[in-house]
Amino acid sequence: SSLSPPRRGGHKGAAGMNAVEVRGLSRSFDGREILRDVSFSVGHGEIFGYLGPNGAGKTTTIRILLGLLAPGAGMVRVLGEDLTSNDEARRRVGVLFENNGLSDRLSAADNLAYYAGLYDVEAPKERIDELLTIVGLADRRDDLVGTFSTGMKRKLGIARAILHRPEIVFLDEPSSGLDPGAQRMVRDLILDLSRREEMTVFLNSHHLDEVQRICSTVAILAGGRIRAFDSVANLTRASGRPTVTVTLTDPGEHARARDIIVSLPYVAECDADSGALLCTLTDPGATPDLVEALVRAGFRIEEVRRSSRSLEEIYLEYVNPAEGRV
Repeated sequence: SSLSPPRRGGHKGAAGMNAVEVRGLSRSFDGREILRDVSFSVGHGEIFGYLGPNGAGKTTTIRILLGLLAPGAGMVRVLGEDLTSNDEARRRVGVLFENNGLSDRLSAADNLAYYAGLYDVEAPKERIDELLTIVGLADRRDDLVGTFSTGMKRKLGIARAILHRPEIVFLDEPSSGLDPGAQRMVRDLILDLSRREEMTVFLNSHHLDEVQRICSTVAILAGGRIRAFDSVANLTRASGRPTVTVTLTDPGEHARARDIIVSLPYVAECDADSGALLCTLTDPGATPDLVEALVRAGFRIEEVRRSSRSLEEIYLEYVNPAEGRV
């Protein structure tokens, strides 16, 4: 679908080095190829969405990146390092899998204190207090995690994953199993923490709305392959022939306006059924000409809007045919 997307300026990475680099990655289990020739990169400071249906190989990719699984073929690097052999680099990485990594029999603060000890976090009490406040759990700091809702556990799990101020955090389906309100809380938290902590976020998800709202770049994995890799802005920009929605001040004039619009040489078709005029253009730059033609014909225009596709439409376009080939 595309070449490497434009990058936001990084915070901590060496010049020219991405936070994540994957080249030609393949992996099979029991003779079944889960990943084949997967390549993508993640720039420093990005929130990157790794999209795909359940079973597509998203978690397998994360496990390989973290050094928990060996790749069958190909090269992976996180912060320029191979995490299978570099303990120091592993300390610069945070991870949240679906189980949150928490003990129900410890309080929120004690869970974080346990991990602070493992990571040698400086000034652990201050850092724990700071994170509990950020994730909205300061008033529950001494309550047992076993009494927490699923959404509260997820928020504490995210706090645990970034406790040691990692340069990059991997979040595996962070909204899975949450109700819409909790999903929104987690989404806002990820966005806030990415900015506040200046870290790269690698987000495994099949929640397309979440990804479209917070990610700068996405890769779509289906049938073991990367089907699309680009900035969200580029992917959702209307592809193929551009469409323009024109709303007139007087909707009663839509039929007459449509007759004029379809006669224009740069208009492929025009639909006037939707309370507005949906015009498909053959020339991406013809919108000003269309507006000028309508104004010249005496129509008063309320609104002109370039149409774009949702990430869901693009995702289904790539995923449905690919799933048939798995």
